This record gives sequence, structure tokens and C-alpha cells, in this order.
Amino acid sequence: MLNLIKELTCLDGISGREENVRDYILQKIEGKCTVNVDPLGNIICFKKGKNTPVKKIMLDAHMDEVGLIITAVGNDGFLRFATVGGIDVSVLLSRRVKIGDTLGVIGSKPVHLCSETDKNSLPKVEDLYIDIGATNKEQALEHVQIGDTAAFENEFLDLGDNISAKALDDRIGCAILINLIENYDEYDFYAVFSVQEEVGLRGAKAATYTVNPDSAIVLEATTAQDIKDVPETKQVCKLGNGTAVSFMDKSTIYDREYYLAALNSGILSQPKAAVSGGNNSGAVHLSRGGVRTIALSVPCRYIHSCSCVCNKNDIINTYNLAKCMLSGIASGEIK
Repeated sequence: MLNLIKELTCLDGISGREENVRDYILQKIEGKCTVNVDPLGNIICFKKGKNTPVKKIMLDAHMDEVGLIITAVGNDGFLRFATVGGIDVSVLLSRRVKIGDTLGVIGSKPVHLCSETDKNSLPKVEDLYIDIGATNKEQALEHVQIGDTAAFENEFLDLGDNISAKALDDRIGCAILINLIENYDEYDFYAVFSVQEEVGLRGAKAATYTVNPDSAIVLEATTAQDIKDVPETKQVCKLGNGTAVSFMDKSTIYDREYYLAALNSGILSQPKAAVSGGNNSGAVHLSRGGVRTIALSVPCRYIHSCSCVCNKNDIINTYNLAKCMLSGIASGEIK
């Protein structure tokens, strides 16, 4: 699965511009399930299994990643931008980005020109710019235009027990879902590769309405703060401790029976020990008359940056737990 994740993270798919990721996934799952692409760009799949489930089940993973969108091109050739999704300004400074085939660097005021006040605070996004080497506006417009998106430029790293790359949130979920389509055939299920999660759960809202499931499993990556100087009670979840299973966040109170079933499955897992953030579950569980929902997440350090870090075994455990929960709900063993 690691090679699949590597290939997925090397693709650029800012929210609303997921076509590169979508085309790759469509190629991977061709002939393995029934596929429809809806008007928003969601991939909605039906995988026929050996048995009919007692409940219609949908699994979701989002294709999009956080990034930037070009809002202006200055006479000096520098590009102004806005963020797409939740990006802390600290992870933007001096980063390399890619706008289509054009490379650039995010620039800001040099430190030796900063006042003491400036040095003790982060700049605002509107004070940053992208330098693509253009000397004037006309030259810049030969390569980019307003409305183009910019993605982090970074390589995939194998760090032994861990991996690092951009967009592990949520290309890991996409890789798990592709593997389920390829290898799981016990029960029928629906699989959704959704768009625009990072800007408000938009794709999942439309896709869930279309599928109209009884139950849903949302596959995600979630913030891990098991790093230096963070108190134990603030660490949320830890790399190497298995899948993070959510009981509540800012958009969802999760199904209690599904939550307990996941933690008691015998597959390495941990509670996501914070009521914070959110994911596609917020749209999924409110669709139509309501959907029983669980979120299974891979712990991820430095999320929404160019250098996310996840544990290899956590990825495998999340795949196994998703398969276990799918079979348990489909068979009726998990009530």
C-alpha cells in the first residue's frame, strides 16, 4: 500500500481541483466496481460482494488537499494568494510550491528588515507572496493566471517506521479505500472518493444524499500531537498506537455502538482524545433522515503541511479495522 500512497501524494489536488487525483483513482478501480462521477466530481462506487448486507453501507475518503489559490498578480511579477483549507501561516514561510508546471517560493519580508515587533509575531497571509522568478506582471501571466491553485512541492520520504509527504490527509484514506475495492468481496458496499472536504465537507454532503446509506465509515487522517513539550493530556492520539477512533468532534457526535465496537475489535486502536476539528462525518451523519457514522483516522503529525508524518503500522491497522467494521455492520454482528 505504501507505493500507492506515494503515488497519490505526488499528485496535486487542491479542493475544487481534484481532477488529477480523480483520474488516477478511476484508472486504479476500473473494472472492479460500478462507478459514477457526479456533477461536483465525487467518485461514487458500488462494489458487489458475495453477500447482501443487512444495512446499506458507505465508506468515504476525501481526495482534496489544502493549498493556495492565486488572487492577484502584481506589477512586480509576485503572486498574491489566499489559503484553501486550514493552513497555519507558520508552515508557509519559504516553502516551495507548484502551480501547474510552474515552480515558486513563498516569500516574506527579510528578517533583517523586520522590526522587533515583526520578529516576535508571524506575518499575515496577505503579507506573503509567491516568487516564480518573473520580473513583471506580463511575464508572470505567461505562466499563471488568477484562480490557479498552488500545491506544496515536497518529496515522499520513508522514515523507517514512519512516512512523510504532503497530502497524507487524506490520500491515506483514498489508498485504504482503493485496497478495499480491490480485495474485499464479502459484502456489497458503496465507496465514495469525495471532493472539497477541506473547505466545508461539500462533496460528502452531495454524495451521501445520492447513496442514501444506513451506515457510514469515514476514513481520515487526524492530528497527532505526540511531540516534544506537548503535555500528555493534549496529545490527542499517538503514532504507533493504532487507529484513532472518534467519539466526538466539532461537527459530529459519533455512533456509540460503532465507537465501542471499533475499540473492542482486537485491532490496535485508540480513542481520539479531543473534542476538536471535524471531517466528512459532519455532513454524512446528517444526510436525509440521518446516518449512523464512525470515523477511523490515521494519526498524523504536522497535518496540513508539506511534511505530514504517519506510522506505517497505523495505516495497516486502519485498513484492517475498516474491513472489520464493514463486515460487522454488514452482517448485523455489530448492532
